[in-house]
Amino acid sequence: QVQLVESGGGPVQAGGSLRLSCVYTGYTYSGTPFMGWFRQVPGKDREGVAAIDGAGITKYAESVKGRFTISKDNAKNTLYLQMDNLKLEDTATYYCALDPYGYDVAEWLIILPGPMAYWGQGTPVTVSS
Repeated sequence: QVQLVESGGGPVQAGGSLRLSCVYTGYTYSGTPFMGWFRQVPGKDREGVAAIDGAGITKYAESVKGRFTISKDNAKNTLYLQMDNLKLEDTATYYCALDPYGYDVAEWLIILPGPMAYWGQGTPVTVSS
């Protein structure tokens, strides 16, 4: 079974940067997985932040576009989220997720958590002024 472990979260000042990492293991499916980053705060639904498909094509939520960059290193089974110019509203627990199905990012109008099959435990990010 696939397991994912996030790291890199912590406290940061508004306007600062963080890079999150997610290492996945136990992936025995063919091809390259569809992966994404999601975030959640208490009392609110989990929301999609960024996604990357097997071809390396990316998609971002409008709220983070131009500030966040999703990338991956397939050889290391690692997913990254570079977060720049952080804002107070970026405070949340960030989760990486994986789905074995070969989705294309172009199929996704909005990045939703429902289709994702495997999840990490999350890493908290706290942005302060």
